[in-house]
Amino acid sequence: MHVTILVNYLYLCLEMRVIAKKMLREFWEEHNDSEEPLKTWYKEASKAAWNNPIDIKAHYVKASILRSSRVVFNICGNKYRLVVEINYKRHWVFIRFIGTHAEYDKINADKI
Repeated sequence: MHVTILVNYLYLCLEMRVIAKKMLREFWEEHNDSEEPLKTWYKEASKAAWNNPIDIKAHYVKASILRSSRVVFNICGNKYRLVVEINYKRHWVFIRFIGTHAEYDKINADKI
């Protein structure tokens, strides 16, 4: 029983591993105004210990929680949209999409 408690505690303390930072870098090279906000999001997400959507909403009130463990973050005052898929158990954040609001409107964020 004590081992189970310890393992659960360790999962609670894990920081998130953000996968596919290259997508962010390529995007901010084309959209210079997004560089600092995306770097800030990346730094915050990498240090976060999100265990469920409530943890995300506590810090990112305007984030949209979708099905399939997807979350949409508004970047640059909603000029850009960042869609991630989160594996809460493994503390992984997979970047699925970054684009303008108009580009976001053309995708299915639940399936991308």
